[in-house]
Amino acid sequence: MTSETEAKQYPITGNLAESEKFFTEHVGLNTSFDLGVRKLTILDFQVNIYYLNGLCDTNYITQILKNVSLINDSEVNHIKFKEILENRIVNQSVQKIRTLDEVVDQVLSGLIVFLMEGSDYGLVVDVRSYPGRQPQEPDTEKIVRGARDGFVENIIVNTGLIRRRIRDERLRYEMMKIGERSKTDVCLAYIKDVADPGLVKTIKKELDTIKVDGITMADKTIEEFLVKQGYNPYPLVRYTERPDVAANHLLEGHVLIIVDTSPSVIITPTTFFHHVQHAEEYRQAPAVGTFLRWVRFLGIIASIFLLPLWFLFVLEPSLLPVNIAFIGPNEEKNIPIVLQIFLADFGIEFLRMAAIHTPTSLSTAMGLIAAALIGQIAIDVGLFVPEVILYVAVAAIGTFATPSYELSVANKMARLILLIAVAAFKLEGFVIGCTLFIFLLARIKSLNTPYLWPFLPFNAMALWQIIIRTSVPGAKLRPSIVHPQNVKKQPE
Repeated sequence: MTSETEAKQYPITGNLAESEKFFTEHVGLNTSFDLGVRKLTILDFQVNIYYLNGLCDTNYITQILKNVSLINDSEVNHIKFKEILENRIVNQSVQKIRTLDEVVDQVLSGLIVFLMEGSDYGLVVDVRSYPGRQPQEPDTEKIVRGARDGFVENIIVNTGLIRRRIRDERLRYEMMKIGERSKTDVCLAYIKDVADPGLVKTIKKELDTIKVDGITMADKTIEEFLVKQGYNPYPLVRYTERPDVAANHLLEGHVLIIVDTSPSVIITPTTFFHHVQHAEEYRQAPAVGTFLRWVRFLGIIASIFLLPLWFLFVLEPSLLPVNIAFIGPNEEKNIPIVLQIFLADFGIEFLRMAAIHTPTSLSTAMGLIAAALIGQIAIDVGLFVPEVILYVAVAAIGTFATPSYELSVANKMARLILLIAVAAFKLEGFVIGCTLFIFLLARIKSLNTPYLWPFLPFNAMALWQIIIRTSVPGAKLRPSIVHPQNVKKQPE
């Protein structure tokens, strides 16, 4: 509906003809095939039931209609007609609403509404059955051991997956609708006595101020309104499709944003180091988890600095120690090394995009073509030197080893900028580029949270828990960066 219509509230008057006219003019009754009305006569009173095909469970509606239609056979008290009807609706969720605007919102959300002749309120019944898939392990966060369920596009299922893991009476789910036209359900999740009330208030205020037609891109649209990222490529919130990861962050004091139609959940606030951790580290022994974390850190560092550093040694061989003086191309090509690096890097990005759009049955064949034909032939014809392919491949593997896809793409952009700096200014460009890179990351804040915490500002205990995967009995304190009300994880 338009903003003008929303500004004026239309109360339920009990005149069913007026209500039907409202639905016809404002919602498209008798025009939209999926919107319908079922008319019944109960104890000499007319009852209209409004529904939306596709979002309702027909079996539930049929059972409710059976019980309601039996009223005529067993009841004669016309005075208590409304009370009798409400008691005969077999459903755990029956609520009263008093405006036609609410009726429209509820019907378009997949609920059914009973409007009764002579009644100034309607009864809304939750019979939603949204189309969607079953919870399954997310492709981007797979682990060797652990739960195989993952978030889906149904917000009710997603909140249930978290509630199954945290059966705390202080877990709060605050629901709101965002989008003037889409009216998308958005849920704010937090633990009342753990999460910082100021953070909850700030996020809620930012969500309330969102004014947009719709959020068809779901959580990504919410993120852009929430953190106002602009053209900063580094992710300011963390996404997860794993309920166990989401539940763990809730217990630490984070606030989650769950958006209907999205299979991922937003975790706030987050730092750079939140994006480099993976659930696999916590599904293994602390020593194994620490080893996996260090290997992943090396991969992330390689994805940023390996190519610029190697290119610097190519340009300045005198910087190399004698023992590794063999590093660098042994042959000259007509194409400059920096251009070879960019071509190979973009080639890998082309392959990644092609893999996304290639059917699974053809992806293996595409990989073989890329590796056996394109790469080798490119070397044979003199387009690339072999070392360029080697180091670009190692950097690409480091990119794929980064748990957060958003962070991996941002790191790739930083790598390309460092390459340009090295090509232009050699050693000075590398040093200044790395310094500016750290400085710019240090300036970033996500919901007033320093992006490089606990490195900058320095917190020795928190940094130790990032470097070393601490055992669960040894991790007794919640991260101070989220300002939890209850600092201790475990009771005395």
